[in-house]
Formats: sequence, structure tokens, C-alpha cells
Amino acid sequence: MGRETVLFKTEEKMSRKNAAELLHQIADKIDNGKVVLQQGNKNVKLKIPGRVELEIKAEKEVGRRKTKKKIEVEIEWLVGPDADK
Repeated sequence: MGRETVLFKTEEKMSRKNAAELLHQIADKIDNGKVVLQQGNKNVKLKIPGRVELEIKAEKEVGRRKTKKKIEVEIEWLVGPDADK
């Protein structure tokens, strides 16, 4: 297994409607094959190939005082000549 480097990370509270709008925007960019993530003066440009691996996971975390649920969406792809395989 290789070394992982975090290229971009953000976390913020927002309304359900705003979260859905942001996900729609990201989905449109993935469909076009290019995603630019930006926060302040830092940005990360990602070229998305024609084939990707999609993982969707729903989790429940029960704590002492509160219970949380979450949905994780992860999209992975190969980089280089094998990207579209």
C-alpha cells in the first residue's frame, strides 16, 4: 500500500439545501472531467478519467451523549496511461 497525501480538505456546517447544491456542482464537474477545489488562495485541480471507482457508505456512530449518522462518498481513479481501464 502506498503513501497517502491529503491534497485538499474542508469541513463546514451548512443547510441541507446548500449541501445538496454543492454536491450537484461537484457532480457536474466530475461529469465534465475536471474538478477544481478551492479554499482561499489554495486550489487543487483534478482531471477525472472516463472510468472511476465509486464507494458509498452509510455509518452510524453511537456515543455517550449523542448519535451521529453520516454518508461518505469516495471516488477513486488511476493516474497515467491506465487511467481509463
